[in-house]
Amino acid sequence: MALVTDLTARRLVGVLAVEQHNGRIPSVAAALTRDGSLVWRGSRGDATGEPGIRPTDLQYRIGSITKTMTAVLLMQLRDDGLVTLGDPVSAYLSELKGDPLGDLTLRALLSHGSGLAAEPPGEWWERVEGVSFAELVSQLGPVGRPFEPGATHHYSNLGYALLGEVVSRVHGWPWWECLSERLLQPLGMTRTSYDPFAPHARGYSVAPYSPLLTSEPATDTRAMAPAGQVWSTVLDLATYADFLITGHRDVLSSSTLEEMSVPQSGSAADGLAGAYGLGLRLLSGGSGLLVGHTGSMPGFQAALFVDRVRRAGAVVLANSTTGLRTDRLPAELLETLERCEPTAPDVWEPVESVAPGIDELLGVWHWGNTARVFSWDGRLLSVAPLGATGRRDSFALVDGTFVGVGGHHNGEPLEVVRRPDGRISHLVLSTFVFTRTPYDPDAPVPGGHPSR
Repeated sequence: MALVTDLTARRLVGVLAVEQHNGRIPSVAAALTRDGSLVWRGSRGDATGEPGIRPTDLQYRIGSITKTMTAVLLMQLRDDGLVTLGDPVSAYLSELKGDPLGDLTLRALLSHGSGLAAEPPGEWWERVEGVSFAELVSQLGPVGRPFEPGATHHYSNLGYALLGEVVSRVHGWPWWECLSERLLQPLGMTRTSYDPFAPHARGYSVAPYSPLLTSEPATDTRAMAPAGQVWSTVLDLATYADFLITGHRDVLSSSTLEEMSVPQSGSAADGLAGAYGLGLRLLSGGSGLLVGHTGSMPGFQAALFVDRVRRAGAVVLANSTTGLRTDRLPAELLETLERCEPTAPDVWEPVESVAPGIDELLGVWHWGNTARVFSWDGRLLSVAPLGATGRRDSFALVDGTFVGVGGHHNGEPLEVVRRPDGRISHLVLSTFVFTRTPYDPDAPVPGGHPSR
């Protein structure tokens, strides 16, 4: 384990100490991971109900971080060809056939873009004993849909109860057994469980005008469990954070995790500061995008976010109903780490040669009169305005064809058109024509050549 320096550790503890004091949090435990290794763990406050045991060794309830695990299970099914994200949920939950809820797609439910009500009917489900899925469905009745599907991001705990049941029905096992066998065991997360087991922190609420603590119940939420039941430790979640960065051959690929990190829904209120992918919350920060989730249950708060570019992750767990800045503290810890010990970029390495099919594309091309520079970094072909230093389009060579992997032309093929003698005449990119000289008279120009 490559630990941070003593000075960095001191600064990280300082960030944690300010949070614990200002938030009036009985105890808070945190961990940072980088390049697949735990680099720091720390805690502040010892009002855990387990005297003498470090908070970093205790289980805490992780709330809605559970949703990311449910989403991983569903994406496994998608990758295995057992579900399609565009399917209506009624394709797997027959009792919803003919119900408007049954028309909601798996993708919309994953991204909280379905417009479905935030909570199930009845009492606050997080603080009472849960019911079976059959009982939950029988209680739904005409559940509200504040928004039309796709209209805006609208967080829905109820939606994840439906997704967890889909996972269960397709596998033929209870949701928790699926999670244990398909995610926790392959990752070695032995201190992550459905119910708490010793040693674990006790959950509290803090009185508003004094430091008095009140114990909160730890209920079995049953049908709602896929939305927020799980207990874990900062060390187990550090392992999970590493998985969200790199993937795991027995759980989910890095490419699928990257797909889950693409914004699917957002709101005008959040603007560009945050959005939601496929089961993952997305925040602006770090190298550009932080991916993970926050969590809360009575007596507990949690947060886990990773910066996939910097290959770093932060986990924070607390045993109080309120007080923790779940969407900001992980970002501050990651920024402190980066400021004290910056991420080293990959080593730049020269190549011995550039393949002919690539070499002849390099240099200046023109879209009409506008110059574009085509360059190769050994992996990707980049296209940018002449002299530009900002955002550029990128293309990867896939089965002999360059296909966009970033920018305006993401997913679009770059067509190389050759003359009879084999030399390149022009390039076509989704109706855009590029030539070596402005408006080359020997190459087609959409709309015809300009008059001279």
